[in-house]
Amino acid sequence: MRDDDTERADEYPGPFDLPDEHDAPEPEGEEAQPFSLTDDVLALIEDGKSYAEAELRFQKSRAGYIGNRTKGAIAFALGAFGVFHLALIAATVGIVIALAPVIGPWAATAVVTLALIVAGVVMLRLLKGRLDDIRDAFDDGDGE
Repeated sequence: MRDDDTERADEYPGPFDLPDEHDAPEPEGEEAQPFSLTDDVLALIEDGKSYAEAELRFQKSRAGYIGNRTKGAIAFALGAFGVFHLALIAATVGIVIALAPVIGPWAATAVVTLALIVAGVVMLRLLKGRLDDIRDAFDDGDGE
């Protein structure tokens, strides 16, 4: 029965969106008896097994996806590292070339080299501080 066809609505007792001949199925034979507690527990165990298998498949597929994305991320990281390394080399050469007319090529090379050594030493000290923090975090407090 359609919603806009309301001429028989008063005599129809059921919902309007179901066919007129829809009735609840009648249980037959053994299915008419209610389930026992044992059947419910067995069904619960079977559902738990199904859930565990589905969860395992999901975690495997997620691990595969993460592994695939990690490979791509590592490739892009190495590419970015290479490009930045080349950019720093170009900047170093450019600074030497720019300083060469002012203080001479040997002095420009010495100034840029010493500046890079100082920057490297500062970064090594910062690295040592971070590594000491990590070591202290894993130290169990026993004095040596």
